[in-house]
Amino acid sequence: MAAARAPDTPIDAIHRQVMWDRLIAVVEEQAQTILRTAFGSVVREAGDLSGGVYDLRGRMIAQAVTGTPGHVNTMARAVEHFLARFPVESMRPGDVFVTNDPWLGTGHLFDFVVVSPACLDGRPVALLASTCHVIDVGGRGFSAEAKSIFEEGVRVPHMRLRSEGVLNEDLMTILLANTRNPVEVRGDLLSLVSCNDTGAERLRDMMAEFDLETIELLADHVIESSRDAMRKAVRAVPNGRYRTEMELDGYDEPVFIKAEMRVSDEEIVIDYAGTSRASAYGINSPLCYTEAYTCFGLRCIVAPEVPNNHGSLSVFRTVAEPGSAVHPVHPSPVTARHVIGQMLPDVAFGCLAQALPGRIPAESAGSIWVLPFADAGADAAGGGGADGSGGGAGPGGNASRFNVMNVGMGGTGARPGKDGLSVTAFPSGVGAIPVEVTESESPLVFWRKEFLPDSGGAGAVRGGLGQVIEVGNTEEHPFTVSAATFDRMRNPPRGRDGGRPGRSGAARLASGARFDDKAVHTVPAGDRLIVELPGGGGLGDPRRRNPDLIRADLEAGYVTPDGAKRDYGSE
Repeated sequence: MAAARAPDTPIDAIHRQVMWDRLIAVVEEQAQTILRTAFGSVVREAGDLSGGVYDLRGRMIAQAVTGTPGHVNTMARAVEHFLARFPVESMRPGDVFVTNDPWLGTGHLFDFVVVSPACLDGRPVALLASTCHVIDVGGRGFSAEAKSIFEEGVRVPHMRLRSEGVLNEDLMTILLANTRNPVEVRGDLLSLVSCNDTGAERLRDMMAEFDLETIELLADHVIESSRDAMRKAVRAVPNGRYRTEMELDGYDEPVFIKAEMRVSDEEIVIDYAGTSRASAYGINSPLCYTEAYTCFGLRCIVAPEVPNNHGSLSVFRTVAEPGSAVHPVHPSPVTARHVIGQMLPDVAFGCLAQALPGRIPAESAGSIWVLPFADAGADAAGGGGADGSGGGAGPGGNASRFNVMNVGMGGTGARPGKDGLSVTAFPSGVGAIPVEVTESESPLVFWRKEFLPDSGGAGAVRGGLGQVIEVGNTEEHPFTVSAATFDRMRNPPRGRDGGRPGRSGAARLASGARFDDKAVHTVPAGDRLIVELPGGGGLGDPRRRNPDLIRADLEAGYVTPDGAKRDYGSE
């Protein structure tokens, strides 16, 4: 077999493009394997995962279409950390490596990153990496209550999960002894192993088909082409310095994110100097996660069509002060890191709106509202009992034990020429978990899950709608919910170019008590939880909205007659 050659004819260029497309097909099948085999509902239903292929230097060559930016872009850097601990020369066929270290992985303990070598004739030729969110890693559960990483759960340094085909049962035993959901966690970890095995097998098939002994020349081509394309796109953004800031609710005090975007012909730098110090609670965004969503926001506007890989990402650079909320240092708590991290694309948009006026959407709801539910006999964080069944029995000793998760989504900001998307997870891109799934795993029932009228910010184009979700217990027992990720309750998504802000989020009991913080709350027996997700901001002067669109909104129930009169002066 002969190694691939640099293209010197049109046929060679076509050949390279076909191989590039095949790489993307390889990693997409890798990601689909996770979806088909995962145990946790947030993975198999919502797609909270990622897959990718890397060269032997740890450079991401291709990513799966299925997945989230927070996973994909953090993994782009994470594989290099694995190589520092396990050099390629030490890897053998059948080896698998794992970590959930927030600073060396994807930002919090709930995400396990798994790396495997793809071997040909006994030697590594590439690396496959994947990650997904597991439902529980012990500690305080999915809450922001912890004051350090040591309280948030079990932390696994870079370790061998499988050695030459033999699973590390000792490591697995330790992990399963530290989770409330051992069956789901074991299943999800094995799904990551399986998906990397699938990716490695498909990559070997591809190399045989194209008569390749190495993918290094192909990797160089992919990375250099993507870097050149992204730099060309960056040159279309006017050079200069652009500043913005955003206020978030925070936990015990507001969080102020300040950013300066510096644009040159070669790169775009986002500098978060002046951002609030790291919170004492677990809402901080580790630098890897900050980089991931900052880059995503930039590429959404600058060049969404350029493939996402090491080359295109290298044109963007993120700078942040150690100890800040966007660069917390060990042992800061970070469980709910997407409260801040998933707001950063809108921060990037705030800078880009000055450089590229008229091309930038209004602000979105941003951070999804994770809804971790558990029986009230569970520990203080809303997790379950250490036996894996969910927690202690409630009054009378006959309450069902459960530890489940669902998600709520707000609206996206209005786009130039188009209304925002309703009930859509931007920027994370995760899907909804069907209520039937959560109901089958617990005694909970979802009484309502519907669009929230008048929640989209008014404008010439309207912000997307949020949603209202109402949940109760079919048993006469209390249950808990962690409000760790409930933000924009005091600082709604802002409109742009004269558009109005979206509606703020809210959380309360049906009986009237409001939840105004990110603590773990108890829903008493017989009561219900009601959450209202924020709507996206509007774009442009509401007086310029087409009357036909206002009538269509009224007919669809997206706005009420009172809302139309208040926001648009429409009768």
